[in-house]
Amino acid sequence: MFGNCQLMGMDFAIPDVCRTPVPFPFPNFGMGFMAIPNAWNILYMGMPAHNMATFIPITLGDQPGALGGMISQTFMQQARHITGAFTMLLKGTPATRMTSITTQNRCNIVGLRLVPSQFKVLILAA
Repeated sequence: MFGNCQLMGMDFAIPDVCRTPVPFPFPNFGMGFMAIPNAWNILYMGMPAHNMATFIPITLGDQPGALGGMISQTFMQQARHITGAFTMLLKGTPATRMTSITTQNRCNIVGLRLVPSQFKVLILAA
């Protein structure tokens, strides 16, 4: 799969059920370019690579559910990858790639990276 980096990419999680007068499933999106990476000197197509220590501080899509998620009691909270390529380490932490599983809106919903960050660097690790 394509490695994640700061260039683009998007994490999707559906349904993010939030507390509203009628509980409603909202989509939740984490934008890869908003992430805070820690591997600044490892570049994919000129942008910093992402590993499992990278997180996205703000997710989008569940703003109408301002009372918070059913599990996390938060909205627009961080997304982070919980799976990665454990045999490829970036700064001592496993690299993440497209289709890596994420938790979004803190821990309210599980999603995954469906839009690739770049199309040149493949991570073929286990």
